[in-house]
Amino acid sequence: MHLNSLTLDNINSNVWKAKYAVRGELAVRAEAYRSRLAQKEGVDLPFDKVISANIGNPQQLDQKPITFFRQVLSLLEYPPLLEKEDVLLNDLGYQRDVIERARWLLRECRSVGAYSHSQGIPGIRNSVAKFISERDCHPSDPASVFLTGGASSGVNTLLNIIRSKPETGVLVPIPQYPLYTATLSVLNARLVPYYLDEEHAWGTDMDAIRSALAKAKSEGTDVRAIVVINPGNPTGASLGEEDIKNVLRIAVEEKLVVIADEVYQTNVFLGKFHSFKKVLRDLQSAEAGKFDHVELASLHSVSKGMVGECGQRGGYFELVGFDPKVVEQIYKLVSISLCPPVTGQCLVELMVNPPKEGEPSYALYKQEYDDIFAGLKERATALYEAFKEMEGVECQEPQGSMYLFPAIKLPPGAARAAANEGRKADEFYCIRLLDSTGVCIVPGSGFGQKEGTSHFRTTFLAPGTEWVGRIVKFHKEFMDEFRE
Repeated sequence: MHLNSLTLDNINSNVWKAKYAVRGELAVRAEAYRSRLAQKEGVDLPFDKVISANIGNPQQLDQKPITFFRQVLSLLEYPPLLEKEDVLLNDLGYQRDVIERARWLLRECRSVGAYSHSQGIPGIRNSVAKFISERDCHPSDPASVFLTGGASSGVNTLLNIIRSKPETGVLVPIPQYPLYTATLSVLNARLVPYYLDEEHAWGTDMDAIRSALAKAKSEGTDVRAIVVINPGNPTGASLGEEDIKNVLRIAVEEKLVVIADEVYQTNVFLGKFHSFKKVLRDLQSAEAGKFDHVELASLHSVSKGMVGECGQRGGYFELVGFDPKVVEQIYKLVSISLCPPVTGQCLVELMVNPPKEGEPSYALYKQEYDDIFAGLKERATALYEAFKEMEGVECQEPQGSMYLFPAIKLPPGAARAAANEGRKADEFYCIRLLDSTGVCIVPGSGFGQKEGTSHFRTTFLAPGTEWVGRIVKFHKEFMDEFRE
């Protein structure tokens, strides 16, 4: 007999059905190991620290905050410091432009402890629109910009608006960041998976999208939107301009809303980043009338890139081509939550409007930014080179974002051992890796993958490359143990 009012049998079943692998069993086990080590209870563990390569959380892994950003935030949090300008400048290493930016932001928000406009502080939305306009060489309207509590909040808002009935479907790339599948599950909407092309650097496969659409329609699904993550998570792929054009052409043919998750737009190691907004505007100019009614929502965040301020919860989305009456309903929905975190909004402003060349803080900002980028690229390359030497592992060259997603061919003995534990083979591999080395990664099954394949996702945020050697050593021993 249950004494509780709430049980798994009577809560919202869509919640417990939802899965979110990056903070699942492996993450829980990693935190338990970390706690044991911190309390000096880990003497029996075969490692002396835990490497959290399971989630894109830069500052947990010792990425240092950008000085300009944190100095401005410190003045926003405690404005009386501005009364000690001589101390800030002469004793604490603050620059004049830090003080000026803090004063301007305080004029815009009055206090970071006060609610802001539900759509976001108008002056900050102006800065975002200016950034987008300069990035894309096409104008952006601040009225179309919504500031959010990180990109995840924006995704949730958009999917809530799109979902009109249980038959509503959304095309989502596989493999994908599980935010999308989990949110659709909670909303009781339908996931329409389309597989990315692993053999071609995880590119977008138009035939796969059309096949997924046809199958979904035959099952009675009302497909309303397509999600594209660029650069990719978990794949690290960076889409070319032609790939983006093809997605937009399908959006026209099928009347699909395009949700462009572009939170890794500064993390590009090969080629260059192409925004969906720019490609759309270029197509609208080149092919008059054809693309005029495309609905595009593009998202960005302070959590990733060189900023890495995940805990501050700042982001935005820009709407293009949406019916004004629908925009009103989006505004109403975000108003229910009152406003995004105001310090997060201020960080968005700093991200899109950093120090410029010639300004006092520019040299340090540029040095810190470039060092973070170089470190990410160096560690990505070290992991890639290690994976190339590992038996049964195939990995695409790192292109962007913070992740690699190698394929792994495990011996039949490993698959049987996994099955004996009621686990998938890649999950079994990742748990054994964590137990042996303290390195926490995520099995590919948590992101989706083609039947019969195994992968894992790892970040390359952890400092140094020593932990890469741990993976190489474990892998050889694992393969030898289960070899037949």
